[in-house]
Amino acid sequence: MAEGKHHHLFNRHKEEEETVDAVTYSETAYRVDGPGQFYENTEAVSYASVDKKNDYEKYEEEEKHHKKKEHLGEMGAMAAGAFALYEKHEAKKDPENKHRHKIEEEVAAAAAVGAGGFAFHEHHDKKEAKEEEERAEGKKHHHLF
Repeated sequence: MAEGKHHHLFNRHKEEEETVDAVTYSETAYRVDGPGQFYENTEAVSYASVDKKNDYEKYEEEEKHHKKKEHLGEMGAMAAGAFALYEKHEAKKDPENKHRHKIEEEVAAAAAVGAGGFAFHEHHDKKEAKEEEERAEGKKHHHLF
């Protein structure tokens, strides 16, 4: 295995060091050199939060995440819509089970609307993530209207 690359589950690469939230250590030593002579020695170590990713990378990753979910919603809406059309065709083709096919058509149409709403929601979240990414990058927006 090459230096600096660590393979983990699903071939994801992780950096060697993880984020440190907070570490505090202190030690106090006392010494007596005779009657009435006390000495105190204090040593303290403290680590602040270390974050490997900057804001721009975080928002870019979030934007990709919402984009994938948006596409998933779009595919769900298309599949449910296609199934609704199929059931509409089956209702005409199979008069014995027409009522069942109509019910399945309506359920599929409702699922298509729900998936479309999910895709719209993710599109909105993706736009917000993109705006936050641009703010983190330093671009300024001047809204005239």
